[in-house]
Amino acid sequence: MKSCVTIALVPQVQTGPWIYWNDLEASMAKAAELGFDAVELFTASADALTTDRLTALIDQFGLNIAAVGTGAGKVVRGLTLTDPDPVIRTRAIAFITDMIGFGASVGAPAIIGSMQGNAAPGLEKEQALTWLAEGLTILGKQADEQGVPLIYEPLNRYETNLINDLTTGASFLSGLRTENVVLLADLFHMNIEETSMADSIRSTGARIGHIHFADSNRRPVGLGHTDVDAVAGALKEIGYSGYVSAEAFPFPTPDQAARQTIQSFQHYFN
Repeated sequence: MKSCVTIALVPQVQTGPWIYWNDLEASMAKAAELGFDAVELFTASADALTTDRLTALIDQFGLNIAAVGTGAGKVVRGLTLTDPDPVIRTRAIAFITDMIGFGASVGAPAIIGSMQGNAAPGLEKEQALTWLAEGLTILGKQADEQGVPLIYEPLNRYETNLINDLTTGASFLSGLRTENVVLLADLFHMNIEETSMADSIRSTGARIGHIHFADSNRRPVGLGHTDVDAVAGALKEIGYSGYVSAEAFPFPTPDQAARQTIQSFQHYFN
């Protein structure tokens, strides 16, 4: 398994669960110094950062890009894959398509979390899920053409009324007309929704392609009450070898949160 820390470059999400903020070069330097293998980026758009600059920073600090988030499409532009307006759904697909291309240029997959949206009031949930399946199928195939998977993240019930747990997510993905969409297992969301986090990981292991590493209170692992021993054991049992990425609040400071994260990663996975 490989360690990863998040970097957000979007001013509109200043209260969100990312460890480092704003200064990409300084954040990557700190991540490299602490021994992280990679960083996960949250940018405002696909053209907010040039591939040339990012590649230079990758080479300078010896870090990989584990994934790129697409949530700014919803937060900044109000786009989701399940909006009742077909024009907005089309724009959402276009935004994510561009993010897939941006990530693929440095070998990183894109994550679809908040851009999945919700079943709007008065709309049947099945209709929203149909639109979500259509969007993920299109985008999964596009990602496949560029040599990267597409990552889909079940969110807790307070963030979406569509898919909230890994088992439901795995079943949903199995019905898509593409095999290129994988699950993101976010420990914070799982703490709310799963009966047993470890059992859910074991039962959906073949589908899991990315981990968000945060404790029960969304602080860095070790500062909440999640049974991380059980989670780590399950990840080892399924042979997970991807990134374990800290999408957590920068508590009490970004530097302390990053240090807490890498220490926890080394404790549980090294």
